[in-house]
Amino acid sequence: MVIIPIHFPGLALGHPQTRTSTIMEAIRQRIATRALVPGDRLPSIRQLARTMQASPSTIVQAYDRLAAEGVIAPRQGSGFYVTGRALPPLALADATTPAARAIDPFWVSRQSLDSDPTVLKPGCGWLPTEWMPNAALRKAFRAVARRENAILSEYGSTRGAIRLRRFLTAQFAEEGLEISPDQVLLTGSGTQAVDLICRLLLRRGDTVLVDDPCYFNFQALLRAHEIRIIGVPYTATGPDIEAFERIVLHEKPHLYLTNSVLHNPTGAMVSPQTAFRLLNTASAAGLLIVEDDIFADFETIPSPRLAVMDGLDHVIRVGSFSKTLSASVRCGYISARKDLIDGLIDLQVATSFGGPSPVITEVISDVLEGGSYRKHMLEIQRHLEKSRKTVIHKLEMLGICPWVVPKGGFYLWGRLPDGQDSTQIALRSLDDKIIHAPGNVFSVSQSASSFMRFNVTQCMDEKIFHSLENILTGRR
Repeated sequence: MVIIPIHFPGLALGHPQTRTSTIMEAIRQRIATRALVPGDRLPSIRQLARTMQASPSTIVQAYDRLAAEGVIAPRQGSGFYVTGRALPPLALADATTPAARAIDPFWVSRQSLDSDPTVLKPGCGWLPTEWMPNAALRKAFRAVARRENAILSEYGSTRGAIRLRRFLTAQFAEEGLEISPDQVLLTGSGTQAVDLICRLLLRRGDTVLVDDPCYFNFQALLRAHEIRIIGVPYTATGPDIEAFERIVLHEKPHLYLTNSVLHNPTGAMVSPQTAFRLLNTASAAGLLIVEDDIFADFETIPSPRLAVMDGLDHVIRVGSFSKTLSASVRCGYISARKDLIDGLIDLQVATSFGGPSPVITEVISDVLEGGSYRKHMLEIQRHLEKSRKTVIHKLEMLGICPWVVPKGGFYLWGRLPDGQDSTQIALRSLDDKIIHAPGNVFSVSQSASSFMRFNVTQCMDEKIFHSLENILTGRR
């Protein structure tokens, strides 16, 4: 049985009656945002009273009133559970200012995407514009504009352009994964790829495993589907395999969603030994693994892939080009067994009426096949190595140490000095027009308050380190 922790950042408790109402409203909000879904068990009365620094009688009153409304229900000898009765439409937040919003898996995305150009974004998840192959993209757009009218005006085919699918299967073959183009489905983005998989394979209340910590939008997407999320503790060599095996045995999850290469947010890699046990456990349990391989091309030395080791029997591989080519020219892909691809095609037709835009897939294919892409990625890798060393040094001067030193990519999972809370640092940094990614937005268990994810390519401005130093030393 998994008990869902409840955390209420910045919640102020006053008069007992106000305390009861505040706790009730906070629980309703957690249900509205799908942080709690039907079937989740609430913390015990004593546990929540201790967390909230409230009396047990206040918690009892809040639970009893929510039970009377049908929002939660008691189970004899077991506690209180979310019923889902009159579940409201998905509500992300009513707050209109960054400081007023809950620091949840939507927070970093909204702040990073909606901020003005003067805001610094060490917490965002993409490369600087000047690092991208803009000249190659412009050349490709000019070439595509001169091609047949059908590319400019017609829908994409249901599987997506055969040219790009053949390029991907050739790339997979170099890694040791021999599949046909019919086993590749192009999608509108990497996020849409995961969304289609969720639509096909999951139903409301199903259980999915994610790493703890994990990419925060995995949590956001699963909550939108009203999925029960269980976190598996993550280590420097991949998920804690003993915990993984135990959870699979007792919880019977439907999917495991992970980055095996340059893990987001930690930058760690799954070791061959861990990968072997993961796949054995998945095979024995009939568990499907969704391997998000979006950071594959940032590796200097290729590491083991679950999809390659498994041959797509129990692994679905997804990816996109938004990190390496352009977040504006978006296209993702799914590689999987043919029976799964057939179902995913129907879903994509139902939700998007065909695959991604032929203009987009032609532009991407031109860039990938044009001869400059490999040179572009080698240059990116060199820049990343230099930036990573520089940022690690500057952070260590502030007492922030990397959890692991990644072998590629642009993320650092930094451990803060003792007693520091990354959520409070992120909120205070907004005053300096700096957006950080605090640890708990990545953590299902909310156990990463002493960590923060840094994008080394977005940490070149000294203002970021001056701001951190002032906050950490209490000068502001």
